[in-house]
Amino acid sequence: MFVQIDVEPDLMMPEFENAPNPPPLSGTLIGYARASTEDPFNTNQLSRLQNAGCVRIYQEHLSEKLLSRPTFEKLLGNLVAGDTLVVVKLDRVARSVGHLAELIRSLKARRIHFVSLGDPIDTSATTSPSALLVLDAVAELEHALKVERTKEGMKLAKARGKLVGNPGLRARSPEAIGNIAAARNRAYLDQLLTTAPTWLPIVIRLRPQHSWENIVLTLNLKGQSWTVEKLRRAVHRLVREKQADPKLLVQTKRRIPDDYFIKRVAAIALADPSLSLRAIAAKLDEMGDPPPRGGRKWQASSVRDLLENARRFGFIRN
Repeated sequence: MFVQIDVEPDLMMPEFENAPNPPPLSGTLIGYARASTEDPFNTNQLSRLQNAGCVRIYQEHLSEKLLSRPTFEKLLGNLVAGDTLVVVKLDRVARSVGHLAELIRSLKARRIHFVSLGDPIDTSATTSPSALLVLDAVAELEHALKVERTKEGMKLAKARGKLVGNPGLRARSPEAIGNIAAARNRAYLDQLLTTAPTWLPIVIRLRPQHSWENIVLTLNLKGQSWTVEKLRRAVHRLVREKQADPKLLVQTKRRIPDDYFIKRVAAIALADPSLSLRAIAAKLDEMGDPPPRGGRKWQASSVRDLLENARRFGFIRN
């Protein structure tokens, strides 16, 4: 059995005889390996992913920045419904329990399974809904414990006669105010980098051909909650931090009079490629978009024509 490695297409991995036999998995198995100090060349991960039956493996090397993870973002963009993303350990893809739950929920919305060979996580199994609930509960517990520790610390400080809060802020110190602003700035960047795998690949795939309004529509149809202002601010910040390509900010050119409707239909189709022409028409009616050439309801034939134009003008790439 041979495995194609995405980063180095010509590199073929031989059979590993001593690798443990993993449980049988279903669907198209796509592996992801990210180097660590213990496994800088991904040797152990490649062995286990190959033995699990992965037909393609994407590698993230140690020299690449942990937070940007361009190979992982490319992988997420290439996954399609029915695929199974396989990793050796959860820490190869997630920075926290909350991040993991968000990633799994995003994959589930696209009908993509997730399996960690070294952990009891397999969203293709019948127990997967309860597993996701457990992850959500643990994330909430982590947050609640952090809040509780903060409150207990404040109560203890008051009991000892200490003033609660930052002394510099109470004194309106410019340095203290600047430090707080910098901390909030770092927290915002950390949040963007944590959630980027769930939305940045879609932005990369659609910009600059699609408007920000259309990309927000696509993301929100996938269960996310964005506004144009929030998304543009997020992308601007990642570009400024050299975590995203500046080309994403190039102004979208309007090409033809029906541009709005073409992009609208394309966004719905991109959010759920399984929708039929009639289903897309029903979605447009539900969203309150009037047919471009009059009439009370959208027709499948109008949707078909707009989809053909969307492909012709590059809004949808097959």
